[in-house]
Amino acid sequence: MGSVTNKRVAVVTGGNKGIGLEICRQLASNDVVVVLAARNESRGAEAIQNLRASGAVDVVFHQLDVKDSTSIANLAKFVESQFQKLDILVNNAAESGIVVRHDEFRGFKDGKGYLMEQPYDLGEECLKTNYYGTKAVTEAFLPLLQLSNSPRIVNVSANFGKLQWIRNEKVKAEFMGIENLTEEKIDEIIQKFLTDFKANKLSENGWPLTCTAYKISKAAVNGYTRLLARKFPNMLINSVHPGYVITDITSHTGILTATEGAKAPVMGALLPDDGPSGVCFDEMQVVSF
Repeated sequence: MGSVTNKRVAVVTGGNKGIGLEICRQLASNDVVVVLAARNESRGAEAIQNLRASGAVDVVFHQLDVKDSTSIANLAKFVESQFQKLDILVNNAAESGIVVRHDEFRGFKDGKGYLMEQPYDLGEECLKTNYYGTKAVTEAFLPLLQLSNSPRIVNVSANFGKLQWIRNEKVKAEFMGIENLTEEKIDEIIQKFLTDFKANKLSENGWPLTCTAYKISKAAVNGYTRLLARKFPNMLINSVHPGYVITDITSHTGILTATEGAKAPVMGALLPDDGPSGVCFDEMQVVSF
């Protein structure tokens, strides 16, 4: 890797495929040293080969399971020992919380629908990864980000994270009231949601009915993004919806390629110092939560 600490250093979670892999590629082509973090060692190594073959030299793999505190701590130690700082954190690792029955899958496009199941245990795992994983990784890297001259955090979100999907006005108001929003309040909302999910009370309590855990997880990520941006005014911290991308998480029903989907998160990672913070981008446009 040579002496690279004068370059910007990025960590990208869930970097071995899809949008994550393309974010790594595009950051590397912008003269950023990239630590590609992913759960599976062999897929991670394969992704690094793929990147190097396409001309990205300053890329390195490190194992990361965002649901495992030891794994997170190991990655943070690695970045500290190798680079002494972190400039860019892209929280991209995510789970859908659903099972799509591919034998009868017909996509969203022809309006015929598809068979989707959302078991409670997968919903719980989805929240552990998408929200609590994002939060745990961010907390582990905040000290190293504070040593950067241009710290950036990009939380890859989704249109499904918008509050329009939640019909529970109280919950909506809690997410919107950034003056009073706290991490404890986000935890309370999630616990309330999981209780209702388990008790089969999604409809009567105004929660989303499809991709329910995924929508709540991304709304929570958006809330957390705004909290962090207020807490760390010296950093640029934003949520980015990459667009409707052809990836595993959309069961390959999207319209954008992963290369196109990576553009907005990369833009968020490379924002100029006078760029916005605490906002949500829908691709390249700032939108309301």
